[in-house]
Amino acid sequence: MIIDTHAHYDDEKFDTDRDEILNSLYEGGIEKIVNIGANLNSCEKTLELVEKYPFVYGALGVHPSDIAELNEEAFLWLEESLDHEKIVAVGEIGLDYYWCKDKEEQKKQREWFVRQMNLAREKKLPIVVHSRDAAKDTLDIVKAEKAREIGGIIHCFSYSKEIAKEYLDMDFYLGIGGVITFKNAKKTVEVVEYAPIEKIVLETDCPYLAPVPYRAKRNSSLYLPYVVEKIADIKKMTPQEVIDITRENALKVYGI
Repeated sequence: MIIDTHAHYDDEKFDTDRDEILNSLYEGGIEKIVNIGANLNSCEKTLELVEKYPFVYGALGVHPSDIAELNEEAFLWLEESLDHEKIVAVGEIGLDYYWCKDKEEQKKQREWFVRQMNLAREKKLPIVVHSRDAAKDTLDIVKAEKAREIGGIIHCFSYSKEIAKEYLDMDFYLGIGGVITFKNAKKTVEVVEYAPIEKIVLETDCPYLAPVPYRAKRNSSLYLPYVVEKIADIKKMTPQEVIDITRENALKVYGI
């Protein structure tokens, strides 16, 4: 069965039918999901979800767009919350220069990225890395901090296969989701062609980035078979082979 390595079921877009969708996942071929915290509120909700649903695991971290929330008190809460037995990663952390053009704010993003990365090292947890319009700085920090020793997933990988090679050489996994089905996803297709299937994990980023034919609609883990089919076509594999291998990859990287 499929493991969704990156979802946001705490999002308000699921407020009207969250239980209904989550309870339908197993029959839809979804074995486990990892709900990813992106700010302090979503981290709290992630903790609630992992308590309520046996098949839900969590990652806690503060997204670069939300680092204004971080201070020493909040960081201490994050540190303590990572000890929960069903929290399997630190994330979503990283850099996002698409939404942030201010150099001083970008500097703060880099500082908190490093601090959260070091927290993952301390807790012996992998990291889930968000990087948008910040390819060089993200890669430079990951290298400088010797993040190969930490491990993890480069979420929603959208850069070139040359940059993919850098991360693969450091033993990182690449998160692939609905974008692979888009007509303008040439770079992502090239990366999937290049990367070993043993280093790819499936993700939705739901409620965002729904695959074709549901593009621009609310995404869910139930749409991952469309991603599987596209990857299988690119890799000249059967869909079941893609499911089986990416499942093992997810279990390995998250230590589940």
